[in-house]
Amino acid sequence: MSHKEHKKNSVLKVQCFVLTVSDTRSKEEDRSGQLIVKLLNDFSHSVLSYEIVKDDPKEIRRILQGQAKNGEIQAMIINGGTGISSRDVTYEAVETLLEKKLDGFGEIFRFLSYQEIGSPAIMSRAVAGVYQGRALFSIPGSVQAVQLAMEKLILPELGHVVSLLKK
Repeated sequence: MSHKEHKKNSVLKVQCFVLTVSDTRSKEEDRSGQLIVKLLNDFSHSVLSYEIVKDDPKEIRRILQGQAKNGEIQAMIINGGTGISSRDVTYEAVETLLEKKLDGFGEIFRFLSYQEIGSPAIMSRAVAGVYQGRALFSIPGSVQAVQLAMEKLILPELGHVVSLLKK
């Protein structure tokens, strides 16, 4: 079956969880998390839960493990904490949970990001994969990075990825 035929059978409405990792943002100030929610809704997906958590790997893992127990959640999208500063711990928290990694996601995200911002793209540790039968995407927390990841990578493939995980 071709990739086009696979995509024809994609899930049309994905049930999602959105998590912003930040020591400083509140829901009112979280433009990146709000943008993820808006874009998912614009594409007829459903956001079942949206939270903000401090940059703490144990707390990030605890929240993801809790959300994975919700049988309705099909995809988790995390933004923030993917850089290289001492407080950027999302990659360490998420990478240990992934059962399968989608290496191409991070590679292509950094390539597309390089086209927009140049060499600082090498500092992004965007990652995606499968966690307990769910798609998991971890992206930088800037509005520009969120828009890039959502519009160019996540939204075009979200239903397709979820449909493959249901098999």
